Amino acid sequence: MTLHAQEQTLDAELVAERAHLDTSRAALRRMRERAESLFATGDKVAGDAYTAEQLGRHMARRVKELADDPTTPLFFGRLDFGDIDPDHAGRDYHVGRRHVTDDLGEPLVLDWRAPVSRSFYRASARDPQGVAVRRRFGFSSGVLTSFEDERLDRGEELGTASRILTAEIERPRVGPMRDIVATIQPEQDELVRADLADSICVQGAPGTGKTAVGLHRAAYLLYLHRERLRRSGVLIVGPNRAFLSYIAAVLPALGEVEVEQATVEDLVVRVPVRAVDDPAVAALKHDVRMAEVLRRAVDAHIGTPTEPIMVSDGSFRWRIGLDPLHRLVEETRREDLPYATGRDRVRARVVGLLQRQSEARRAESPSDAWLRRMSRAKPVTEFLDTVWPALTPDGLLHRLRTDAAALAAAADGLLTAEEQDLFRSGPAGRTPKATRWTAADAVLIDEAAGLLERPAGFGHVVVDEAQDLSPMQCRAIARRSEHGSITLLGDLAQGTAPWAATDWRESLAHLGKPDAAVVPLSIGFRVPAAVVAFANQLLPALAVDVPPAQSLRRDGTLDVRTVEDLTAAAVAEVRTALAHDGSVGVIAADDTVDRLRAALAEAGVDTATADDVEAAARVTVVPATLVKGLEYDHVVVVEPAAIVAAEPRGLHRLYVVLTRAVSRLAVLHREPLPAPLAG
Repeated sequence: MTLHAQEQTLDAELVAERAHLDTSRAALRRMRERAESLFATGDKVAGDAYTAEQLGRHMARRVKELADDPTTPLFFGRLDFGDIDPDHAGRDYHVGRRHVTDDLGEPLVLDWRAPVSRSFYRASARDPQGVAVRRRFGFSSGVLTSFEDERLDRGEELGTASRILTAEIERPRVGPMRDIVATIQPEQDELVRADLADSICVQGAPGTGKTAVGLHRAAYLLYLHRERLRRSGVLIVGPNRAFLSYIAAVLPALGEVEVEQATVEDLVVRVPVRAVDDPAVAALKHDVRMAEVLRRAVDAHIGTPTEPIMVSDGSFRWRIGLDPLHRLVEETRREDLPYATGRDRVRARVVGLLQRQSEARRAESPSDAWLRRMSRAKPVTEFLDTVWPALTPDGLLHRLRTDAAALAAAADGLLTAEEQDLFRSGPAGRTPKATRWTAADAVLIDEAAGLLERPAGFGHVVVDEAQDLSPMQCRAIARRSEHGSITLLGDLAQGTAPWAATDWRESLAHLGKPDAAVVPLSIGFRVPAAVVAFANQLLPALAVDVPPAQSLRRDGTLDVRTVEDLTAAAVAEVRTALAHDGSVGVIAADDTVDRLRAALAEAGVDTATADDVEAAARVTVVPATLVKGLEYDHVVVVEPAAIVAAEPRGLHRLYVVLTRAVSRLAVLHREPLPAPLAG
């Protein structure tokens, strides 16, 4: 075939693929219109109000799931099967973000999570999996511009040399995080498609896509276990609101609109947080020993019966002696129930003993009203308040804060006298409501609540930036995933909290998943190799056992230079960065952010804050303490020495800061660089 003929064939195929895209978009629009019509008329076809409400919710969700973004391609690949696979011989499938069918129900686009779509990510020249040709599509603003074929049946495989794959990975970032369905690598796909029953921990170096893996696993599990996970729920836990805003668009882009997102602080919000602990006090409150202190404090409220119960019932008087009362209290204690459930169980058993006496004398079963009256009888409630008194989570912690003897009894052999004094330091109000609680107090109150009543759990929980979770925060998440699975994501090298993890096994034990597999991801696709190599110089000083990050990116630039005027140099560097495509992040010690933002404003440069991901401004000025998990095409780091000096784990914070760039990194300093970087 001549070169001209080849070009004509390629042009014809490109026209055909564009026509298929237009057909698919039209079909998706009709699918949405049908869902909207059913939503509008659902109350007329449902048999009753409850059914109408349920149908309405389902159709409203369906309408959201079928939303189409014209700037995002409906499909990104195609699989052409040869004659080997009997199920798909001679067929071709377009692979995209969601399932699209024509009016007869025939698939126009297969969901990337469908079983057959797995071959798009896993097939190779060595193992074609029945695929003859894998095609990738190039897009610009939703317009199909090119395609690229790999003839796997002939041993042709582009891998990371794929021009389209590389362009998608390196595409400039502006606004929220995007999905990675077009670029998932085989090792990532294996984690994404892990079974629902499996809990996994991903130790991911910067730029390896661990966050994307966790989010796409959530989307995959929702696809595979739709009804089960809609009942039990899926929870995404992130380190802060800025991070959650940054990732918020990923799952809706994949058609998943009912996933709860929260910080740990959101999960434990039972009291208003109006005070800040001294760092030493906060560290003590986050220590796992506090879980046992609280458990003992709860158990200490369970008493021993000291006298029989006498209950008047009209002309009858019922009596329960000490022996049966002792037995029912001990029996309930041995059942290891949540405290409030145990209290209800003791009440029910006391009423049951009264009921049997009544039935023996009256030869008939008492009514429900009689049972309720007996459960509220004064002798019964007085007995309960003596042997199993009602507790509140904040009331329990308030007592430990204000009653030295109660704390000493609960902390005996666990906390030293000095630690007990430290725990009780700081003002406490006369009542729980009058107390100014701290964030660490809120975690302890949630632990106490878990001892009193079992919280509702989720079917699957994704925890990102997990290296900064304290043991007590891990336990808060564990209570919400006791009967579900978790995906734990993090990087021990990026741990910046005083209680940051140094061993994933310890964190997994606190999360109640000690047998979860720990899988390292060390090959990065986002951060350029020059930037990774510079940041890796910090690893020996971070005292963590993690494989050094590696990068397949050979583009990008690193510029480290000494300047006299940091603010002026930062403004000039931002202007230079704005000459390129993509987002710009200016990262500095927290106490210098306002000055930098003011200087940029004076220079006529619009800026946004870290939690304002929808802002039109391309430049974001970010405090170093809030940058974890975020990425920018161009990063300007201002005065690394100040970032390191601002907190005890400053070198870990600097490692985070230096690995936020996905194209260009400029490091501006007046003070000497930290010693590990001085070379």
